[in-house]
Amino acid sequence: MKKKFIVKSNREFDNIIKTGKFKKNKHYIIYYKKNKYDYSRFGISVSKKLGNAVFRNRYKRKIRSIVDNYRKVIPNNSDYVIIMRRDMVNLSYKEMEKSFEKIMEYIMKG
Repeated sequence: MKKKFIVKSNREFDNIIKTGKFKKNKHYIIYYKKNKYDYSRFGISVSKKLGNAVFRNRYKRKIRSIVDNYRKVIPNNSDYVIIMRRDMVNLSYKEMEKSFEKIMEYIMKG
């Protein structure tokens, strides 16, 4: 994922979480909000409670890969903060992908 597609700063994360809408399922919580750009941006968060840095980075890479696969389907002009939940630890990559696809379909319906 290119740098321009990533939400990096803590201020932006807080703004999206506080002022945006959200949807959640058993595996993800996704906050989303319209942005001023003509492309979507994504921020990924994995809690320290779930594991050490190696574990968290591994799951961030998996989620980033899933987002890259679905970026063409996801509507533009929005910022997303994707938070991994504890139940996702036991899932395979395919199951993670299906869960993400379902929640994004739900978000796109409105």
